[in-house]
Amino acid sequence: MTGTFAPSADQIEALARAALARIPQAFRDHMGNVALFVEDFADDATLDSMGIEDPFELTGLYHGTPIGEKSVSDIAALPDRIMLYRRPLLDEWVETGVSLEALVTHVLVHEVGHHFGLSDADMHALEDAVG
Repeated sequence: MTGTFAPSADQIEALARAALARIPQAFRDHMGNVALFVEDFADDATLDSMGIEDPFELTGLYHGTPIGEKSVSDIAALPDRIMLYRRPLLDEWVETGVSLEALVTHVLVHEVGHHFGLSDADMHALEDAVG
Protein backbone atom coordinates (compact mmCIF):
# COMPACT_ATOMS: atom_id res chain seq x y z
CA MET A 1 0.00 0.00 0.00
CA THR A 2 1.37 3.40 -0.91
CA GLY A 3 0.47 6.79 0.41
CA THR A 4 1.34 9.25 3.08
CA PHE A 5 -0.11 8.98 6.55
CA ALA A 6 -0.04 11.39 9.44
CA PRO A 7 2.23 10.29 12.28
CA SER A 8 0.43 8.30 14.95
CA ALA A 9 0.22 9.11 18.64
CA ASP A 10 2.90 6.47 19.22
CA GLN A 11 5.22 8.16 16.73
CA ILE A 12 4.66 11.57 18.36
CA GLU A 13 5.35 9.98 21.76
CA ALA A 14 8.60 8.49 20.43
CA LEU A 15 9.71 11.96 19.30
CA ALA A 16 8.78 13.38 22.71
CA ARG A 17 10.64 10.63 24.59
CA ALA A 18 13.72 11.24 22.43
CA ALA A 19 13.50 14.95 23.32
CA LEU A 20 13.16 14.06 27.01
CA ALA A 21 16.32 11.97 26.73
CA ARG A 22 18.18 15.08 25.49
CA ILE A 23 17.13 17.23 28.45
CA PRO A 24 20.10 17.94 30.72
CA GLN A 25 20.56 15.33 33.44
CA ALA A 26 19.99 17.85 36.24
CA PHE A 27 16.41 18.28 34.97
CA ARG A 28 15.82 14.62 34.08
CA ASP A 29 16.70 13.65 37.65
CA HIS A 30 13.48 15.41 38.74
CA MET A 31 11.21 14.14 35.97
CA GLY A 32 10.78 10.55 37.15
CA ASN A 33 7.22 10.97 38.37
CA VAL A 34 5.97 12.98 35.37
CA ALA A 35 3.82 10.94 33.00
CA LEU A 36 3.74 11.68 29.27
CA PHE A 37 0.57 11.23 27.22
CA VAL A 38 -0.31 11.93 23.60
CA GLU A 39 -3.96 12.39 22.70
CA ASP A 40 -5.60 13.70 19.55
CA PHE A 41 -7.13 16.74 21.33
CA ALA A 42 -7.57 18.15 24.81
CA ASP A 43 -10.90 17.14 26.33
CA ASP A 44 -13.78 19.60 26.52
CA ALA A 45 -13.36 20.17 30.27
CA THR A 46 -9.71 21.18 29.79
CA LEU A 47 -10.53 23.49 26.89
CA ASP A 48 -13.41 25.05 28.83
CA SER A 49 -11.26 25.59 31.94
CA MET A 50 -8.70 27.43 29.81
CA GLY A 51 -11.26 29.45 27.88
CA ILE A 52 -10.22 27.86 24.58
CA GLU A 53 -12.94 27.35 21.99
CA ASP A 54 -10.86 25.89 19.15
CA PRO A 55 -9.20 22.60 20.15
CA PHE A 56 -6.52 23.21 17.49
CA GLU A 57 -5.17 26.09 19.60
CA LEU A 58 -3.72 23.82 22.31
CA THR A 59 -0.68 21.71 21.38
CA GLY A 60 0.43 20.73 24.88
CA LEU A 61 -0.32 21.14 28.56
CA TYR A 62 1.31 20.49 31.92
CA HIS A 63 -1.01 19.19 34.65
CA GLY A 64 0.50 19.31 38.10
CA THR A 65 2.20 21.42 40.69
CA PRO A 66 5.55 22.97 39.76
CA ILE A 67 8.43 21.55 41.77
CA GLY A 68 9.07 24.82 43.61
CA GLU A 69 5.49 24.86 44.87
CA LYS A 70 5.38 21.26 46.14
CA SER A 71 5.43 20.53 49.86
CA VAL A 72 5.96 17.39 51.90
CA SER A 73 2.64 18.19 53.58
CA ASP A 74 0.73 18.06 50.28
CA ILE A 75 -2.08 15.54 50.14
CA ALA A 76 -1.26 12.72 47.74
CA ALA A 77 -2.29 13.78 44.28
CA LEU A 78 -2.30 12.31 40.82
CA PRO A 79 1.12 12.20 39.19
CA ASP A 80 2.13 15.28 37.24
CA ARG A 81 1.38 14.87 33.53
CA ILE A 82 2.56 16.36 30.29
CA MET A 83 -0.07 16.13 27.59
CA LEU A 84 0.76 16.55 23.91
CA TYR A 85 -2.10 16.98 21.47
CA ARG A 86 -1.46 15.22 18.19
CA ARG A 87 -3.91 16.89 15.80
CA PRO A 88 -2.99 20.49 16.74
CA LEU A 89 0.70 19.54 16.54
CA LEU A 90 0.19 18.08 13.07
CA ASP A 91 -1.71 21.17 11.92
CA GLU A 92 1.05 23.47 13.19
CA TRP A 93 3.65 21.23 11.54
CA VAL A 94 1.90 21.57 8.17
CA GLU A 95 1.20 25.30 8.57
CA THR A 96 4.70 26.32 9.68
CA GLY A 97 6.96 23.90 7.83
CA VAL A 98 8.97 23.42 11.03
CA SER A 99 10.11 19.81 11.37
CA LEU A 100 7.80 17.68 13.49
CA GLU A 101 10.73 16.72 15.71
CA ALA A 102 11.56 20.40 16.38
CA LEU A 103 7.91 21.25 17.03
CA VAL A 104 7.37 18.35 19.45
CA THR A 105 10.63 19.24 21.20
CA HIS A 106 9.56 22.88 21.52
CA VAL A 107 6.15 22.03 23.02
CA LEU A 108 7.59 19.34 25.30
CA VAL A 109 10.33 21.65 26.63
CA HIS A 110 7.72 24.33 27.28
CA GLU A 111 5.64 21.89 29.34
CA VAL A 112 8.75 20.61 31.17
CA GLY A 113 9.48 24.26 31.93
CA HIS A 114 6.10 24.57 33.63
CA HIS A 115 6.96 21.52 35.76
CA PHE A 116 10.04 23.37 37.00
CA GLY A 117 8.34 26.79 37.21
CA LEU A 118 10.78 28.26 34.68
CA SER A 119 10.45 31.69 33.13
CA ASP A 120 10.04 32.02 29.36
CA ALA A 121 13.73 32.99 29.07
CA ASP A 122 14.76 29.91 31.05
CA MET A 123 12.52 27.74 28.84
CA HIS A 124 14.26 29.12 25.74
CA ALA A 125 17.67 28.36 27.27
CA LEU A 126 16.54 24.81 28.08
CA GLU A 127 15.22 24.37 24.55
CA ASP A 128 18.58 25.52 23.17
CA ALA A 129 20.30 22.91 25.38
CA VAL A 130 17.97 20.17 24.13
CA GLY A 131 18.51 21.16 20.49
